[in-house]
Amino acid sequence: MCGIIGYVGPRGAQNILLSGLSRLEYRGYDSAGVAVLTPQGLFLLRRVGKLENLKQAVLESGISGNLGIGHTRWATHGLPTEENAHPHMDCTGKIALVHNGIIENHRELREKLLARGHLFRSQTDTETLVHLVEENYAGDLVEAVRRALAGARGAYAVAVIHAAHPQEIVVAREGSPLVVGILPGEGFLASDVPALLPYTRTFHFLEDGEIARITPGRLEIWDRQGNPKEPRFHDVPWDPLAAEKLGFRHFMEKEIHEQPRALADTLRSELSTPWEEGLCGLDLSQVEHIYLVACGTSYHAALVVEYLWEPLLQLPVTAEVASEFRYKGPAVGKNTLVVAVSQSGETIDTLMAVRGAKERGAQVIGVVNIVGSAIARESHAVFYTRAGLEIGVAATKTFSAQIAALALLGGWLARGRGLLSERELQELKEELSQAPRLVEEVLRREPTIENLAQKFYTFSNFLYLGRGLLYPLALEGALKLKEISYIHAEGYAAGEMKHGPIALIHEQMPVVVLYSRKELPDKTLANIQEAKARRGILLVFADEETPELRELSDHLLLLPQASRVLLPFTFSPALQLLAYHIARLRGTDVDQPRNLAKTVTVE
Repeated sequence: MCGIIGYVGPRGAQNILLSGLSRLEYRGYDSAGVAVLTPQGLFLLRRVGKLENLKQAVLESGISGNLGIGHTRWATHGLPTEENAHPHMDCTGKIALVHNGIIENHRELREKLLARGHLFRSQTDTETLVHLVEENYAGDLVEAVRRALAGARGAYAVAVIHAAHPQEIVVAREGSPLVVGILPGEGFLASDVPALLPYTRTFHFLEDGEIARITPGRLEIWDRQGNPKEPRFHDVPWDPLAAEKLGFRHFMEKEIHEQPRALADTLRSELSTPWEEGLCGLDLSQVEHIYLVACGTSYHAALVVEYLWEPLLQLPVTAEVASEFRYKGPAVGKNTLVVAVSQSGETIDTLMAVRGAKERGAQVIGVVNIVGSAIARESHAVFYTRAGLEIGVAATKTFSAQIAALALLGGWLARGRGLLSERELQELKEELSQAPRLVEEVLRREPTIENLAQKFYTFSNFLYLGRGLLYPLALEGALKLKEISYIHAEGYAAGEMKHGPIALIHEQMPVVVLYSRKELPDKTLANIQEAKARRGILLVFADEETPELRELSDHLLLLPQASRVLLPFTFSPALQLLAYHIARLRGTDVDQPRNLAKTVTVE
């Protein structure tokens, strides 16, 4: 959610800010702004809508300077208006601030600040922070920011500049991500790595409670108590070209086609390499229950893995929505293993679930895509997917990579518990190594899937059905369709159809059924017959063709045959392509669907 960018150095800050904000568009936003220190003082420009509106305003203004901060805002407090857009300035016009997160006690702070004579220009929670910095400023900008944040409750990533400090940006983090890049004579900051990839691939990821000063070529850091800390820089092996479409119409289309490479890179991982940290130090002998906690698409990946792990590990394995897991009083203790799954590694509900589990004595493994992210740092062990940069808000290649990583991790856990021999673990790895080839086979069916999209893109409702391992894939297929095409789509366990959803089926209801010989085929066929009897339009994705299936299906898409553990890598890409082409034909914003953000860092 939202995007932050900052620069100090010899180059034109305004150009770097706009370029960085462009690379952060995928996070979702409804307004944008920049504050640049010019020879005449701080210059503020903000615009509602697409970033092009801000770019045009900057061009027309002719502003130029060597210090600046920028922001793309996704509205939480206050409507998406120019006044509510970031950056915000203090009463003197000398301080500018950008903020991601939510200040929970902003109303109380605002009332006190108003009583002390401060003038507010917006309805945002963020503006309270810049006035607090103003009140606490006495020549030391770091100390002013520290004192201001001491009275704020909530989550934040902030960047602050002051007209009297032309070579300094002060940043701080609590719950929302910030990364810093330092080059000789230059300093960069952003809320996410892609914004800075054209300049560096080496970053310091701010930790919660840290406050830092960025000056040209230097980074100084302090902890909550004001003790100095040494920066810890991490190399992120992403190519800047990953942020380009490279001939594809949308990032989502490109990322669907990148899945074979993402899977191959993830599955080449060996659990003793530097990519995987701390796994060998875990004690699994006393584990009695495993929870997989995640949100959104990552939750669907966790559900898939619940079906894979429970028979493999011979333990109760439960996939949980992280935002609910936190508050249900879960039975978590020293004999519990919690596996936190998050593409960004910054998803706030999953991060808080990690912290709660650790407080109760559980061991925690993070499965994330971002090196150095908060969940990676706070877990006892971390296993990285290697999907690379994903720009499209609707997760595709990261979903496949998560399932691959978790399947591999499950084999390693089973080996550690003495349930798999070394030879059997190697056989599992060899089986999983077929996943990239299977995805490539599915991608070659894209013209057929595009033709199906032509037939279905005008419908208003869809029902997705699956049994066993295919049930969470049905959930994910429905999610993909609804989030990028804005069509109402429902995923359901096929066996539950007659407990409610069957009432929705009629001659104008497309019913997408996932069928495999590996997952209750006879039961699924019975469900197809029930839907057909209600005149539903049957669109069946199947890994084999039978005369009965052909007769019942209005449209049958044949997928490559695969073993049970490999089913996600045949069905999921096909469902992604169907959703993508339906959304494209409807003319929606595929990469940046309305109301959605790539990384959810506020509750």
